[in-house]
Amino acid sequence: MRNTARWAATLGLTATAVCGPLTGAALAEPAAASGLYAPSALVLTLGHGESAAAVTPERAVTLTCAPGSSGTHPAAAQACAELRAAAGDFDALGAGSDAQCTKEYRPVVVTVDGVWRGKRVSYERTFANECAKSTYGSSVFAF
Repeated sequence: MRNTARWAATLGLTATAVCGPLTGAALAEPAAASGLYAPSALVLTLGHGESAAAVTPERAVTLTCAPGSSGTHPAAAQACAELRAAAGDFDALGAGSDAQCTKEYRPVVVTVDGVWRGKRVSYERTFANECAKSTYGSSVFAF
């Protein structure tokens, strides 16, 4: 049941992120000089546990990176810039902080589902604790 709820939340947020710009004023005006672009719309979730299948998401944000940076992510522009620099490879975002964390084991699972430059994305990473996630060196997972 938890996995079904996670997928329902992910699909709902993805639909909102992808279709949201198509409503309202965006339909009233033609796209001027934006050109063609591959869509980049992601839903990121965070929960405490061993794996995404066993975790109920505690937080979820949307991140749209094309044609501009938007969504409910608190640092959308910076997160999109980091993803572009890493060519959409979440493993390449890397650890960048020298902060020291306790050895407390309270796993945090971060998932990413959606579309990056027209290709389907499904990513999961488990951090040992919240501090380890925060020191990962990327604003993408800072929500």
